[in-house]
Amino acid sequence: MLEYSPILAPVVTLAAWSLVMMLWLYATRFPAMRRAGISMRGRVGTRGGALDGVVEDRVQWKAHNYNHLMEQPTAFYAVAISLALMGFGDDINLWLAWAYVAFRVLHSLIQVTTNVVRWRFLAFAAASSCLLGLTLSAAARLLNDLL
Repeated sequence: MLEYSPILAPVVTLAAWSLVMMLWLYATRFPAMRRAGISMRGRVGTRGGALDGVVEDRVQWKAHNYNHLMEQPTAFYAVAISLALMGFGDDINLWLAWAYVAFRVLHSLIQVTTNVVRWRFLAFAAASSCLLGLTLSAAARLLNDLL
């Protein structure tokens, strides 16, 4: 049986959540585009943001959140995988990784439902604090090995 670092479980979970958000995005965006009279046929060279103000805001919230899941979490993936490779993907780092994922899922749910900025920011700040802890842990390990 292959052994793997436990920190890979939150990494895969967040990637899976990102795919859930992508499906939710398309499940709401395509019907909204039809309602707005927008056809995909012959459409070239535009961005999803071009639909801001064209389709309902509640629809675009899903797209905005999906984009957010492609931004800061990339740093999470890099740090978590680095910790896994260093053999430090357990204990406090594992708890921080799961907390990061939980706060990012909470951030998503806030953004795609009510989009109350205050609550969304608090979830983002909490997730960012977890990422800071993970990054400092990885950096401390690397510095310890250098010195």
